Amino acid sequence: MFKLTSLNLNGLRSASTKGVADWVAEAAPDCICMQEIRVQASDVQGRFEKMAGLQGHFHFAEKKGYAGTAIYTKHEPTDIVIGWGNTEFDAEGRYLELRFDTPARKLSIISCYFPSGSSGEERQAAKFRFLEGFMPYLVELKRTREFILCGDINIAHKEADLKNWKGNLKNSGFLPEERAWMTRLLDAGAEGAGLVDVYRHLQPDTTDACYTWWSNRGQAYAKNVGWRLDYHLATPAMAHLARSEHIFKTIKFSDHAPITIDYDFTL
Repeated sequence: MFKLTSLNLNGLRSASTKGVADWVAEAAPDCICMQEIRVQASDVQGRFEKMAGLQGHFHFAEKKGYAGTAIYTKHEPTDIVIGWGNTEFDAEGRYLELRFDTPARKLSIISCYFPSGSSGEERQAAKFRFLEGFMPYLVELKRTREFILCGDINIAHKEADLKNWKGNLKNSGFLPEERAWMTRLLDAGAEGAGLVDVYRHLQPDTTDACYTWWSNRGQAYAKNVGWRLDYHLATPAMAHLARSEHIFKTIKFSDHAPITIDYDFTL
C-alpha cells in the first residue's frame, strides 16, 4: 500500500510547535503533501529538510511568510518540477510535482495550493485566472502521465461538501463559477479533464464526515460547521487503486485536517 497524506499547515514553523513531526512519525505516510508552508529556504536549512525520516522538497513563495508548498517523501523522485509555468502563481509557490518514473510507468505526486478569493474581489479575480490557466495544464499533463494531485483546492464542489451551503452561495469557495470549474475538471466527457475526486470515489454520500476545514470564527469546529476544501484529485487509473480514506478531524495543526488515502501500489 502507498499511504498519501495532504495537509494545509497554515505555517510550517507554527505546525512544528504543535507536534506535526511527531504526528507524521506516528501516521507513517509514504508521502505527505503540504500547502501554505509560509517559509523560505533559509527557514528550512538545518531544521526542516527532513521530517520523521522523510526527505523534504519545497516550492517557496517569493513573498516571505506566504503560501508555498512542500512534499516529504520516503522515496527518491526521478525528477522534480517546481511550478506549472505560470509566472504570477509560480511566484507564490503553489505547485510542486515529484515524478517517480520507471520504464513501465510515468507517475507524479503533486502538492498544490489553489488561491483563496475570500479576502476580496482582487484575490477572487486572481483565483479565476488560476483556474482558467490550470485546467488546460492538467489536461495536458494527463495525456502523458498518471498523477495524484493533493491540495487545498479552496472550492467546495457540491452541497454535501459544506454545512451551510444555502448561506454560502455568493461566497468565495462555493461560487457557481468555481463549482462549474470543478464539475468540468471531473467530467470524463469531451469537455472535461476527466480527473477523479478520490475521496468521493470512496465515500460518495458523506456530508458531516467529509469536512476538512473549519473557520476560526465562533464555534465552527465545535459544531462541525465545516467545508471540504482538501482533495486528492487523480487520473482514473490511480483513483481506482484507492482503497481507504481517513480525515483526521481531531488533529489540529491548523484550521485544516489532514486527509490520508491508501492506494494499492508501491513505488
